[in-house]
Amino acid sequence: MNHRLTKHHLIILAANALMVAIFAFIFLTDKNYEFVYYAILILVIISLIICSMKKMKYTYGLLWWLTLWGLMHFAGGGISLKGQRLYDLILIPITNDVFRYDQLVHIIGFGAATLLMYQIIQASLSYPIKDWFSVGLVVVMAGLGIGAINEIIEFVASLLLPNTNSGGYFNTSLDLVSDLIGGVLFFIFIYSKNHRVKIN
Repeated sequence: MNHRLTKHHLIILAANALMVAIFAFIFLTDKNYEFVYYAILILVIISLIICSMKKMKYTYGLLWWLTLWGLMHFAGGGISLKGQRLYDLILIPITNDVFRYDQLVHIIGFGAATLLMYQIIQASLSYPIKDWFSVGLVVVMAGLGIGAINEIIEFVASLLLPNTNSGGYFNTSLDLVSDLIGGVLFFIFIYSKNHRVKIN
């Protein structure tokens, strides 16, 4: 099935192109080559999504969630508040490392990745779905798989580029836990939407 780009798709694409252009300029000006590397990767991801849209019918909501993820990621590395990188900002002081902006980005980003995985397999599902537990297990694990690839990408960046801020083993573990929380929350959203559960 061949899905055509709509006006709404073009608006999302323009928003992403503007976002990448602005932050790429900021990163190049600051010689922040780690995030130049990430900007190139996001361009690759955008290209893959556009190419796959010939076969897949992604919802506008998913595409905006992915756009928000990209924006939050760029802002985290490119914006500082009082000399502190946004990624290191503590949002809720639970511990010295929790709850940071970084973890919020992972919750939203890999929650969106879980939604992406659901939409990819959606055409293969039989409705009404009787075994939501199995579907949830598959799509949440698939979202976590994308999270694992993200950690590999950060590891490669730490090998290729000096002074990256990817963090150590503890930070990686926090990232993966945040990915799991995001995946579960977004799957609850998927389940609720399919069952038209009204949340008061």
